[in-house]
Formats: sequence, structure tokens, C-alpha cells
Amino acid sequence: MQKRTVFAVCGCLMSLVVYAQSGDLEAILQQVEQNNKELQALSSYVESKKLELKSGNNLPDPQLSAFYLPFGDHVGSDYSEFQLSQSFEFPSVYGARSELIDEQVKKLELEYQVKRQEVLLKAKQNYLEIIYLNKHLSLEEQRMEQSKTVFEQVQELFNKEQVGILEVNKAKVAWMQVQFKVSQVRADQQSLLISLKELNGNTGLEIDHSDYLQTLELEGQETLWLDKLSKDPVLVSLQQLETIAQQQLSLAKNTGLPNLTAGFNRQGIAGGYYSGVYAGISIPLWSNKNKVPAANAQLEYQKVNTSAQTLKAEALYQKEFKQYGVLLGRYQEYETTLSGLNSEELLMQAYQLGEISFLEYHMELRFYREAYDALLEVELQLHQSKAELLKHQL
Repeated sequence: MQKRTVFAVCGCLMSLVVYAQSGDLEAILQQVEQNNKELQALSSYVESKKLELKSGNNLPDPQLSAFYLPFGDHVGSDYSEFQLSQSFEFPSVYGARSELIDEQVKKLELEYQVKRQEVLLKAKQNYLEIIYLNKHLSLEEQRMEQSKTVFEQVQELFNKEQVGILEVNKAKVAWMQVQFKVSQVRADQQSLLISLKELNGNTGLEIDHSDYLQTLELEGQETLWLDKLSKDPVLVSLQQLETIAQQQLSLAKNTGLPNLTAGFNRQGIAGGYYSGVYAGISIPLWSNKNKVPAANAQLEYQKVNTSAQTLKAEALYQKEFKQYGVLLGRYQEYETTLSGLNSEELLMQAYQLGEISFLEYHMELRFYREAYDALLEVELQLHQSKAELLKHQL
């Protein structure tokens, strides 16, 4: 019962002491950002959308028209007319639309940042899991050597007729089980490396060390939230949508001003003509109806939505932060206890001295190994949870 309790506690607890290393992770993330095909495609798409937005503020094409009227009841030469004109909106409209486009371009850049952070977080999660598997593989290889040694010892005792064939079979099965775990961990490593290779634009990466690159400590909850609020592109996009709505309102007000036309006109008959400036102005009675109230309503919606979504994000962040802190604290207590037990060596000594049978040795050993394996899993969980909390810093 006591064993089960310890193992159950282990399943809830967290991470080992970590060691700072050189910027391996940063270098890998830089490569992924540079080589990732999704990000490359999205970058091209964003550039095309920027140009498309800017093209929406161009002047209409100038218009060239001509009349030649040779038919009809008239005396003298035929009538002809030539006109070149340029239509345009009221000048302030172009300024308001230009400001709107600038804000929409910023929104596109934020959308790219959202996708970029998603890709980099996935790469970081894969990297952390590979570190975990490297650590786990090293541990399983040690266990495999230990199991082989125990099997050889039992085989030697069997040859001396000091143990039965059942003991030999148990030792052999235990050895084979560890060999299978080693193969499984190696297969998991290759699977993750393939996934990381795909994120890196089909360029392979090597990760051969087994220590995490960051400590498990976090900044204060309020400090980290303020940092997230100013850097998280999802949250910043909410403010940007509000700014865009404000600019759309400004544009709607300006489009209520008249459109203008200016040009040159020449008309007359052979031997005489008139020429001069051509000008026109629209009467904005219907085209802008309801546009300003609609823009006002959109702005009010964005303000309320920004507040609601920010509060929702903050509540989720506080929940995740507190869960992380509780698990980290409980882990540290448990890790201290487990690291000082030295259980495997004591069990081996007891078995070699004949104080316990192989079956007792194997059952006790499996219990402590499962407890330590669970500790490694929780260590990975902690690092991945921290990566989620710090996603906005990628």
C-alpha cells in the first residue's frame, strides 16, 4: 500500500534539477523560423496582401474621350470635341484610407507572428521531448546492462545448481523487457526527429545532449502577465482590431465628402475652337448613408470584445500559472526524497547477499524504476508547461 501511495504521488509531481547550456535551443528555433515552409508561404502571402491593400488607395485611371459629329443638318465644318479628365475622391479620404491600410498591414504582421509562435512552440516542444528521451534512453541503457549482469549471475547460479530454471527464465524475461524499452525509446526519438525535420523545411537536426536548457523558475505572475499582454500577438491583435475600427470610422466620415473631377476640354469646328479647364463635383446624397453609424457600431463591438477576450485570456493564464507553481513545489519536495534513496544499489546488494529472492528483487526494482520514470515524465511536463506560458516570448 505504501508503494502504491508513493507511486501515485509521483504521478502528480515534477522535474529534475536542470543545467544551463549554450544556446542550442535558440539556434534550432532560428533554423526552424528560417526554413519552415509554412512560414515561408505565409510570409509571401502577407506581402501579397500588403500590396493588395495599398493598391486599394490608388487614384482611378484618367479618362480620355473624343467626339466627332459629321452628320446632321448644319452649315460649315464638322463638330469635334476632345476631353481629358481625372476623377478622385476628396483628398482627406486618401489620407484616412492610408492610415487604415497601415493599421491593416500591422494586423497582417501580427497574424504572421501568431503562426510563427505556433510553429516555434511546436518545435520547442519536440526539442524538449527529445531531451527527455535522450535522458530516458541513457537510463534504460544502464538498466539493460544491469539486467544483463543479473541474468548472467542467475545463469551461473543455475549452472551450479543453486537456483532453478524458473529463476533463470524470470531473469531473462526481465532483461528482454528492458531491451524492448530501449528499442521503443529509440523509435520514439526517430519519430520526433522526423517531426522536427519537417518543421525545419526537411532539413535534419541533431540533438545529442540530455540536459534541459532552462531552469524551471518563472517571473512573478503579474510581471509575466504584463509582459504577455504587451507581446502576445493574439492579445495585441485585439487592440489592433480596435484601432482598425477607429480608422474605419474616420474613413467613413471622410467618404461623406464629395468626389471631384478635373480635366482639359477642347471643342469646336475647323477654323475655330474653344478650350479650357473641365471640373466636376459629386453631390453625396446617398452613397454614404448608414456607413458612419455602422462604423460606430463596429468600433463599440471591438472595444467590448477586446475587454471580454482579454479578461478570458487573463483568467486562463492565472489558472495555468497557479497549477504550474503548485506542481513545481510538490515536485521539488518529492525529488529531494527520491534522489536520496539510492534504492537500486541497496536492492542489488541485498540480492547478491541472498537476503531477498530474484522475484522480490525484481518487484522492488520495478517499483523504484517506475517512480523515477514518472518523475522524468513530470519533468518534461513542467518544461513543456513553462514553454506554453512563455510562448509570447518566442
